[in-house]
Amino acid sequence: MMDLRKLKTLIDLVETSGIAELEIQEGEERVRITRTTPPSQQAVTFHAAPAPAAALAPAAVAAVDAVVPAVAEGHTVKSPMVGTFYRSASPGAAPFVEIGDTVAQGDTLCIVEAMKLMNEIEADAAGTIKAVLAENGQAVEFGQPLFVIA
Repeated sequence: MMDLRKLKTLIDLVETSGIAELEIQEGEERVRITRTTPPSQQAVTFHAAPAPAAALAPAAVAAVDAVVPAVAEGHTVKSPMVGTFYRSASPGAAPFVEIGDTVAQGDTLCIVEAMKLMNEIEADAAGTIKAVLAENGQAVEFGQPLFVIA
């Protein structure tokens, strides 16, 4: 089963490399990521080819189905710095936001720790959280997509 971290990495690869299309096949799973706008706009969409139901667990199918339209149809909040991504203010605390939450511009979405400083990342648009594109405790790069708000 192809995990979401690998999909995010592939999307980032297409965004940063300038290639027009990338297709990966692992067993019976196949994913094609296609750039549909000029590279100067840095927008990427991707389409997951349907795999036989036996090849993917239902949870994996639901996760991929949820991420595909969210990435293609929402406003992406990107990391303003290199650091470590945290969904909550402290270990064991509830995340700042969950998928489906409504946020206003300026609401705290997460923390990116950089050089021992905890930087609150705020929503730069109002809407509903459609996807969380980074994992708690994961290192993130400058410009890496973190959330999709629609």
